[in-house]
Amino acid sequence: MVCGGFACSKNCLCALNLLYTLVSLLLIGIAAWGIGFGLISSFRVVGVAIAVGIFLFFIALVGLIGAVKHHQVLLFFYMIILLLVFIVQFSVSCACLALNKEQQSQLLEVGWNNTKSARTDLERNLNCCGFRFFDPNETCSSDCFRSHHCQPCAPIIEEYSGMVLRFVGGIGLFFSFTEILGVWLTYRYRNQKDPRANPSAFL
Repeated sequence: MVCGGFACSKNCLCALNLLYTLVSLLLIGIAAWGIGFGLISSFRVVGVAIAVGIFLFFIALVGLIGAVKHHQVLLFFYMIILLLVFIVQFSVSCACLALNKEQQSQLLEVGWNNTKSARTDLERNLNCCGFRFFDPNETCSSDCFRSHHCQPCAPIIEEYSGMVLRFVGGIGLFFSFTEILGVWLTYRYRNQKDPRANPSAFL
């Protein structure tokens, strides 16, 4: 049987949604692990990661139920939502890969100034104080602050920011192409007849 058949389309769609389910549970688990072990104290960062994980889980659940039951309405909404997610994710991934050093530096500084809890985590984990320069009169949660011999955090963060953005952009592009594959599979699967069903009951 060729892979263009009903059973193959159904199995591919189920496998794709199981992959999304695993990724969503992994996201939620990593966020919970990070805050449980004190690696992340920013509830905003954890909240975003958990929200994305839950959103992806529900999308995968809708797609899985729609694929198993060949439910036309669920498959239609799943296809539309997946297409919108693809557009947003593809745009963000391209933006991550297109940022130059100056734009990365500006973006990091804006994030540094607007997230106090994440700034505390970075200072503690990277053992640095301040962004561009170290000010001994400001409070800092790193160990080096006790001796007042700290380096600023900007050079350390910028050293890894390019690599992290390329990694995030690459992962985002990979999953965006799996999403457009899911849209195509869903569109094809919706218009296929179940060979085991009564032909007169289709649509």
